[in-house]
Amino acid sequence: FFCRGIIQKSREEVASLQQCRPALTPVLAIVQVTDEVLKLNEDPKVHGLVLHLPTALLSGRVLNSISPEKDVQGVTDVNLGKLVRGDLEDSFAPPIARVVMELLEQHGQLGGGGKTALILGNSGALEVALQCLIQRRGMLVLTSGWKVASLQKQVIIAPQEVMCTTIQPLPASHTPPLFILLVILVVFLKADHKVAGQVGSVDSLAAALRMQNVVRSACRWLRQQRYRPWRLRSLTLQPLSPVPSDIEISRSQSPKAIELLAREVGLLPDEIEAHGKTKAKVRLSLLDRLKEQPDGKYVLVAGITPTPLGEGKSTVTVGLAQALTAHLKLNSFACLRQPSQGPTFGVKGGAAGGGYAQVIPMEEFNLHLTGDIHAITAANNLVAAAIDARVLHEATQSDKVCARFERLCSSRRLPPSPLQKLGIDKTEPGALTPEEIRSFVRLDIDPSGITWQRVVDTNDRFLRKITIGQASTEKGQARQAQFDIAVASEVMAILALTDGLRDMKERFSRMVVGSSRTGRPVTAQDLGVSGALAILMKDAIKPTLMQTLEGTPVFVHAGPFANIAHGNSSVLADKLALKLVGEEGFVVTEAGFGADIGMEKFFNIKCRTSGLRPNVVVLVATVRALKMHGGGPKNPLEAFFSRCSPWQNLQLVADGCSNLRKQIEIAQLFGVPVVVAVNVFRTDTEAEIDLVCRIARDSGASDAVACYHWSRGGRGCVELARAVRKAAQQPNHFRFLYDLQMPIVEKIRTIAQKVYGADDVEVSQEAQAKIDNYNEQGFGNLPICMAKTHLSLSHLPDWKGVPTGFLLPIRDVRASIGAGFIYPLVGTMSTMPGLPTRPCFYDMDLDPDTEQIAGLF
Repeated sequence: FFCRGIIQKSREEVASLQQCRPALTPVLAIVQVTDEVLKLNEDPKVHGLVLHLPTALLSGRVLNSISPEKDVQGVTDVNLGKLVRGDLEDSFAPPIARVVMELLEQHGQLGGGGKTALILGNSGALEVALQCLIQRRGMLVLTSGWKVASLQKQVIIAPQEVMCTTIQPLPASHTPPLFILLVILVVFLKADHKVAGQVGSVDSLAAALRMQNVVRSACRWLRQQRYRPWRLRSLTLQPLSPVPSDIEISRSQSPKAIELLAREVGLLPDEIEAHGKTKAKVRLSLLDRLKEQPDGKYVLVAGITPTPLGEGKSTVTVGLAQALTAHLKLNSFACLRQPSQGPTFGVKGGAAGGGYAQVIPMEEFNLHLTGDIHAITAANNLVAAAIDARVLHEATQSDKVCARFERLCSSRRLPPSPLQKLGIDKTEPGALTPEEIRSFVRLDIDPSGITWQRVVDTNDRFLRKITIGQASTEKGQARQAQFDIAVASEVMAILALTDGLRDMKERFSRMVVGSSRTGRPVTAQDLGVSGALAILMKDAIKPTLMQTLEGTPVFVHAGPFANIAHGNSSVLADKLALKLVGEEGFVVTEAGFGADIGMEKFFNIKCRTSGLRPNVVVLVATVRALKMHGGGPKNPLEAFFSRCSPWQNLQLVADGCSNLRKQIEIAQLFGVPVVVAVNVFRTDTEAEIDLVCRIARDSGASDAVACYHWSRGGRGCVELARAVRKAAQQPNHFRFLYDLQMPIVEKIRTIAQKVYGADDVEVSQEAQAKIDNYNEQGFGNLPICMAKTHLSLSHLPDWKGVPTGFLLPIRDVRASIGAGFIYPLVGTMSTMPGLPTRPCFYDMDLDPDTEQIAGLF
């Protein structure tokens, strides 16, 4: 039987689907109903919505609040419009209308031959759907209300079928012999009607067809989750010559609405949180939705040892992503770090890229963005305040621990984690012995063993060594301390390495802030502050979506420096992007400074944490930096490198390529193919560019390409994109540089010798004492994050090229236990930069009338 077959098939198809019945109060205002519908629209687990509500609540506003993709009842204007237009495959027809068509088909009542159908009543969507479906079968359709004077004449003379769409019965005097009457929405037929035996199945059959619509909706949603080229509208560039300033170029382009970009790359409305018109936070629920999606190709952009101004890795990253998506029509994401205000107002400037390869709006990118670094600063300094407050109270309060115990914990239950750490498995306050209470309330922090520092996101050299606690209210608890720059905070490192909110909270708990007088590590969990840190960072953990000048997507998230931290954007941003681009797409991420610093930490720290493995390394080189390494002036601001003094010196370039060869060798230590990108400047000559490319290929690079993205945008980076796509197909033999079980000093020595080219390391007594302490505390199996100058392969910034025959001095060793690494401080490396003689802010200004920023780059 037809009805039973459809019903059984539907039951089988929807057996695994979850029926969603939200608990609604009996009486709801239209606004309340609409709000509930909008929530269900955003739920990726819901694939069909049917409203069983009083007629008074089924207004057009409520019905059209249903997402057309989930409107399995076919009542929204969008679905009805598609039905009228004939897009039957891309719309949902009301199930009742489909039941009518099936029954008429079964009884041979459909077809041409001059047949006419009369639809009585007025039921909105159902009436429209029936008209469209019947007309498409070649029949004439008439409609009439119940109170029309000529109703009896129309029924007797005109139609072969009459369909009633309301509960009102048709008077017997109106029905001729052998008359077919279908009463829709209610089971109302008299026994002498021809189809009375079938009408009892209408409700069940409609329910079955409705569930078939749910299955169609779910299948359509599943198809959207699979890899497919994005239908992304690129923004057109019209490059000018000479190239205007970065901020002028950024303002000349009108960015797409961030909601549009999100839809283009496959994000659902509930997966983004817009911050204005051009940036949005992306929720981590995306990872759950796309967990079965294969990852795309993973590309790391690193560089040679740079000049103080940088060699354009961010610019290459953006240009490559623009070339891949806007010109080669491949899905791609650029993943960049959020810039610190230290270099933005210092000497280097912003980090949005440059020229016609930028993230826009560059003012928003380079300044506050979505406030992540401010949240990091607040979280870090909250820990610092908690440390000093605990030291003060333990030092100045009496040794009667009961009063402090009552203040530190609830009178009903005890926090389990600190007690477990102390080996106490009790949860009731009254069950603790006096000695257990004393252990719980007294951390006994050694002020000289405090390793946690306050931070500020400014280059402020006078905060490198300070004295705190000098006020009389601190009761003689003054001590020496220091400030670090905010992006050197362990909170920033955790943000960049975590894989979710739960993991981030656990890492916060593990952060070691100092030691007790007995040598026991004191953690943020001991201070009771880890939950508050998670609150401060709950929004910062979400990557920020922005766009390039050509409208391709960018994730901006985290911003640890590479010389004093691990120097890479977040694991979460990379993971989200790899799922969104699909297995044929590309994610281009950047590591800070030279390959010896940022790339080494990317492999040994970030890849260990994330489990991801890169397919290609793009090594950025510039002729100006190679000339410096070949013996030219060390300061690129000298007239030697000015635009007005172009010159060619092939010998300097050839000599400086020793650094390029070394950086290629470092990348090859990890078994990943290398493509060299020569970032072309106006003063470069063709002979110099060709020489660099030839030496790079001879040194083992898969390819070497000249890149003109700064002056041409993605079009100037197409050859690099093709080279990267080709290299990504090569075999990948990725490997780590060292085993984590090696002693700390041996891991440091391995990096120093194999990466930097040092003969050996020279560990100070202070550093060795801390290494011994970390080993005793059980932290000896963590990876190493070297804090060292980025201006040389050695510890001395003035040693250019490839220095040899030196000992690498390890002055101090610190630990970021929550982030998961040990970081030695090499030579005179400082974790707080200073401002130069003429900082960038000298040239910055704000127009008070237009509020336009000037001088930012």
